[in-house]
Amino acid sequence: MNRYTLSELCALIGEALDDCLAPSYWVQAEVSSYSEKGGHAYLELIDSPKSTAGGSKPISAKMRATCWAGTKELLMAYFEAETGQRLQAGMTVLVEVEVQWHAVYGLSLSIVNIDPSYTIGDMARQRQQTIAQLQADGLLEAQQLLPLPTLIRRIAVISSASAAGYEDFKHQLDNSGYRFETRLFGAVMQGEGAERSILAALEEISDSQTTSNNGFDAVVIIRGGGASTDLSCFDSYTLCAVCAQFELPVLSGIGHTRDVSVLDMVAHESLKTPTAVAEWLIHRMDVQQNRINDLLTRLQRTAERQILIRRHRVELLEQRLAACNPEQIYRKGYSLLTKNGKVIRSTGELKAGEIVTTHLADGTIQSAVL
Repeated sequence: MNRYTLSELCALIGEALDDCLAPSYWVQAEVSSYSEKGGHAYLELIDSPKSTAGGSKPISAKMRATCWAGTKELLMAYFEAETGQRLQAGMTVLVEVEVQWHAVYGLSLSIVNIDPSYTIGDMARQRQQTIAQLQADGLLEAQQLLPLPTLIRRIAVISSASAAGYEDFKHQLDNSGYRFETRLFGAVMQGEGAERSILAALEEISDSQTTSNNGFDAVVIIRGGGASTDLSCFDSYTLCAVCAQFELPVLSGIGHTRDVSVLDMVAHESLKTPTAVAEWLIHRMDVQQNRINDLLTRLQRTAERQILIRRHRVELLEQRLAACNPEQIYRKGYSLLTKNGKVIRSTGELKAGEIVTTHLADGTIQSAVL
């Protein structure tokens, strides 16, 4: 019986692998985890069929993979430049790997190359599936059915508190001359935990709507000040479906100009940047202010016109009253006869010996009736 030490057996395994395997292989796999340490990238690659209506199928294969520092810097920069996204868990990749065997650490893969076009194609396929599913569920245009408030003043903002885009958004509103009330619901806006964080913020906003006497007029989802990558969460079916069915109008400004995310497609209003969202809100206030100003101008003109009309009527009445003034009648040669202050209209009202007064333009005359 041949006897080997464990080290000798590991050496035999290494020799067998070297003899049997090619120098490298192109492998298609899903990244189930990704981390960086000491300049190196550490991945766990899996082969798992996509989820079906009945749930996920078991993982059929799993291996550790490493992209060493020198190679990692070049490959990750290349991947990010081509795809517009950082490599992260959940992505499907096509990588060239060398199979490595270590007596202590076992079997692993060393990534020496990557094909971004494969990932781009997979992302595009998933995006189209998301859009098709939203369309089939009647959610793609659901937000458009929500009435937009005439004035949007109370705003729930989903953003990172430290993001420059959020500061730009606040600065625009604060210096607009209008009174906006905003409340920040902090969330992670990029990377692996972004989708979960944004969904939690939406749930918190929904809860506050039911418990607050003064609800929000709209939700603003903004992202800015970070890298222009890590936008995959905004193509997520779950996030987009929740936004599409949200009880408030959703405005998006997630800070990218090259592509339109699926979230942009389902949002009530989609703007390119946080600053653009603020400008859109201010413009709505300007429009309403202009309408109010126009209305006030019209009311003022109408009031002035009514005053002129009534003033003219008063002048006509004054002229009529003046024409009926007894003094005017006296000046025309007429006179008025009274007895004891009572106007005499008939001779039958007088008797001989009574004293009467004749009123003329320049005075009165008292006479006795003969």
